Amino acid sequence: MTLEPLLGAPLAIQLHAVAALSLIPLTVVQLGRRKSGAWHRRIGWVWVVMMTFTAVSSFWIHGNKTIGPFSTIHLLSVATLVTLAYAIVARRSGHMRGHRLGMLGVAAGWAGAGLFTLLPYRIMGQVVFGG
Repeated sequence: MTLEPLLGAPLAIQLHAVAALSLIPLTVVQLGRRKSGAWHRRIGWVWVVMMTFTAVSSFWIHGNKTIGPFSTIHLLSVATLVTLAYAIVARRSGHMRGHRLGMLGVAAGWAGAGLFTLLPYRIMGQVVFGG
């Protein structure tokens, strides 16, 4: 394992990676704890802020341009932002199932995208597996 590929990457990628990696412990805690109460709300808001930062920061990463300066993965960022907003509105209106499904959907998209970053030719793949 070496941090050199990440440290040599553009600042946008570094910030995006730090935000995405910060979601690992937050997600584990949120999924492992009781789903109500002050701690769930506090950690949840930190999770939402970091997920929003992760999604928004992706718009400054332009490695595989397929739609103007963007790639198809940026569609996941748009879907993430829309689904986060939906899940927050659902919670505020008392629609707990919509909140739960929205947040789990965002987490699943994040985890799936994260797994693809571990491919050998990707920066995080080089960080974790060497390269």
